[in-house]
Amino acid sequence: MQITPKQLKLYAVTDRSWLKEGETLYSVTEELLKGGVSCIQLREKNAADEQILHEAEQLKELCFRYHVPLIINDRPDLALKTGASGVHVGLSDMGIQKARQILGHDFIIGASAHNVEEALAAEAAGADYLGCGAVFGSKTKTNVSRLSPETLKNICAAVHIPVVAIGGISLDNLPDLTGTGISGAAVISGLYASADKTRTASQFLTILERI
Repeated sequence: MQITPKQLKLYAVTDRSWLKEGETLYSVTEELLKGGVSCIQLREKNAADEQILHEAEQLKELCFRYHVPLIINDRPDLALKTGASGVHVGLSDMGIQKARQILGHDFIIGASAHNVEEALAAEAAGADYLGCGAVFGSKTKTNVSRLSPETLKNICAAVHIPVVAIGGISLDNLPDLTGTGISGAAVISGLYASADKTRTASQFLTILERI
């Protein structure tokens, strides 16, 4: 299944560590969807399968209502079990081809890439889109290196599938990606830590429309 650049415009990656008292992953994600978030990735690195399945079932209903894809991080088996839209795999995660064997062609498969060589390899392996970073460092990963705007631009020019920038993206630094050729931005704390999530999502979209 292909995913369109429009669906990747503002890609929210969940992070429950930013939830405040009284908030739930469901309630916060709905606020972001109201602001125009166009894709949701459920990212739970340390949760048990039962918890991921429960959250995926809830978010799937929500994403279906707002007509946006739900992507599960790392776990094609759980994406299949919940009927999510697809999976995102990293370099150290289950391979793209293995994920495709599990999911078939009706599911979206995204992959991480940090240079042109990895991007071309992921496209050749059957990825539907790329997540490339960390463009401004990362608050969620400590073992990542910075991806320069020039490398990001080269990746976008080299592949024929959509590219999403990720890594430390905020309202202040997003304009620095102008002219790189990205289809969208994947944002974690910039959305989930925001005080007014609906308004912040709308502000991100306004900037993305200009770059």
